Amino acid sequence: MIITASEILKAIKRRDIIIDPFDERLLNPNSYNLRLHNELYLLQEGCLDMKKACGYEELTIPPEGLVLEPNRLYLGRTVEHTTSKKYVPLIEGRSSIGRLGIFIHATAGFGDVGFSGYWTLEISVIQPIRIYPFVEIAQIYFHTVKGKIKPYKGKYQNNRGIQISGIYKEFEEKTC
Repeated sequence: MIITASEILKAIKRRDIIIDPFDERLLNPNSYNLRLHNELYLLQEGCLDMKKACGYEELTIPPEGLVLEPNRLYLGRTVEHTTSKKYVPLIEGRSSIGRLGIFIHATAGFGDVGFSGYWTLEISVIQPIRIYPFVEIAQIYFHTVKGKIKPYKGKYQNNRGIQISGIYKEFEEKTC
């Protein structure tokens, strides 16, 4: 079950959900808008290798905007650092963003109970488009869970910013 705005506010007061910074104006009937930070990684061109850390170029989105190109993968992050102690957090792109042909995640819109960190956004576009820093780009919403909660302790926990894929670490663990 998805919780409503009033339940999100109650959970924030109990510290079961933490959104930092929090601005009540970004609260929707059953979600909260997350903003795009001004930092981006542009992943290297060509063939990526799952067994190796991805190469990337660091970009800053200036106030006048930055044009994103199709057939490229950009990693961004949210301005907001979130923690969800009792709920499953999920993010989706805002419909206004999707209607411009911007995808904010390839497959990683699902979080785990106990996740604490910034959300890395896997951004791709249908056609060239100018984006701007700090735009409300995504919505986070929260599902209740049934059963005993085992908090997330994975490789992206307590991240400090944009996270490249960590799948290469799984290959290293299996060969050691």
